Amino acid sequence: MIKIGDRKILIKKGDITKEQSDAIVNPANSSLSHGGGAALAIVRAGGVKIQKDSDELIKRIGTLPVGKAVITYGHNLKAKFVIHTVGPIMGEGNEENKLRKAVTSVLTLAESYNLTSISIPAISSGVFGFPKEKCAEILLKTSVEFLKRDDIDLKNIVMCNHDNKTTDIFLQEEKKYL
Repeated sequence: MIKIGDRKILIKKGDITKEQSDAIVNPANSSLSHGGGAALAIVRAGGVKIQKDSDELIKRIGTLPVGKAVITYGHNLKAKFVIHTVGPIMGEGNEENKLRKAVTSVLTLAESYNLTSISIPAISSGVFGFPKEKCAEILLKTSVEFLKRDDIDLKNIVMCNHDNKTTDIFLQEEKKYL
């Protein structure tokens, strides 16, 4: 666990759909079509209303650009909200900065909703092909920098991944902060 005053970042292996944080993060695509991976698991656990809310958002805003984030209710999830963000696809260019921007967008949105806890998976490191080691480095560094700010109320960030390999990579990266 990384501690920053009374704030903390916890790394764990688990099912993000069962997290009790105020919000969980959905590593989404630009059309918010939740048809596979974590996105599909979130809709299955939280109910089709999550997809319907996403569809309504897309009707109003068009596609969600890489690096941006939007929020919907969690419906049947333990989390009150789902924050959807689009991370970069490996090979599209400027991926590290785009991932940093996606994480910052997620944390800023959580803060603007007065949330105190959030659970985040390894954004872009699955089907989008972003290297897991670099993903862990960017997610942890960006989160630590965010929690160091004086003007925020966010207290807990959980880096929640479903597999041992990704969790171990995040735990390895965590050692740089202990």
